[in-house]
Amino acid sequence: MSHASTILGISELEVDSVDRQGDIKVYARPKGRPDCIHCGGSNLKIKATYRRTLKHTRQGNQLLTLFLKAPKYYCPDCHKYFRHRFQGVRPRFRSTEAFRLEVFEAHMGGVSQRKLSQTHDSSPATVERWYQDFLKQKLSEMSDRQCPRVLGIDEHFFTRKRGYATTLVDLKSHKVFDVVLGRSELSLRRYLKRLRGKEQVQVIVMDLSETYRSIAKKYFPNAKIVTDRFHVIRLVNQHFLKAWQQHDEIGRKNRGLLSLMRRHEWRLSNDQRRNLSAYLSEYPVLKEMYHAKQKLNRLLVLRTTTKKTAKRQLPKLLRLLEQLKESPLRSLAKTLTSWLKGIIGMWRFSKSNGITEGFHTKMEMMSRRAYGFRNFENYRLRVLTHCGWSGIINRV
Repeated sequence: MSHASTILGISELEVDSVDRQGDIKVYARPKGRPDCIHCGGSNLKIKATYRRTLKHTRQGNQLLTLFLKAPKYYCPDCHKYFRHRFQGVRPRFRSTEAFRLEVFEAHMGGVSQRKLSQTHDSSPATVERWYQDFLKQKLSEMSDRQCPRVLGIDEHFFTRKRGYATTLVDLKSHKVFDVVLGRSELSLRRYLKRLRGKEQVQVIVMDLSETYRSIAKKYFPNAKIVTDRFHVIRLVNQHFLKAWQQHDEIGRKNRGLLSLMRRHEWRLSNDQRRNLSAYLSEYPVLKEMYHAKQKLNRLLVLRTTTKKTAKRQLPKLLRLLEQLKESPLRSLAKTLTSWLKGIIGMWRFSKSNGITEGFHTKMEMMSRRAYGFRNFENYRLRVLTHCGWSGIINRV
């Protein structure tokens, strides 16, 4: 019994001869006759034969080429003609699917088009075409995915002409779910309406964006909004530094004082605390704002707390916000009060949008390597390829 069909990966194949002079040439023909592809009849007649030359794989430094003797059949039952079809070989293609997949995975792994054109005897344009074909195939499979349960949403810059794009990230699997052009509800409305599985989303992590919050409430009715801890603490520091500048504009420009003011109090050394205390003693109002900021940050850095602990910390936060409303930080208190539910969710939920920000860094590097993208669909395809899936096509 011949094992040629098992080795070559093409079923019902009988090898006539093998030529190993230079590259490997395998001459083969189909074993047996199939049923009619039109009516299913088995009484077929061979009308003619023709040869198909197919690049199949590489064995070491040698290219294996198949020379198939393919018959053309005639069915007396339905009076129709058809050509023999081989498994893993598409009509009118000059290479098998295994060979195209081999080139794709090599190019996906970092081998350049020029090198592949030399080793696999294909032009760089052909390598690029095959690469795009497999990416589009995978993208079409990913288009039917359900929306993830834990969703991170944030914006990033695309181009000056097209503006910003919105990134949707599956925070549970650490994969980019999708990238959509635009960041307003008007530009995202069409996409969000046809998004599947919106009702399954349980948590949405975002920065302090009113636009994204209104979108989440409208299109994700069962999701809880969780604010990103980094953006909340950064907002507190920005308001405090702005109020500091109003009290002491010269001291605000001192880099040493700026470094001490930005840090958490519990991370300062004893010498740093003494130096900072000596400076704040000259500005009583600024000193009170600094201590209020530190108390607020101690509450904001809480994470993975129990429900009982969150209930115990909530009155402290509310009292602190009421005090800030009577100080120069009243606008900060107003903003945090409006995002109070998201901050409480931040205490209970451990995930943050740091995963999304990391993907944004990777997207920026991709744009730099490509010297920018003009077509957003090409950009989206590249992002989903490198950030949304493993890059491996499952063999059937």
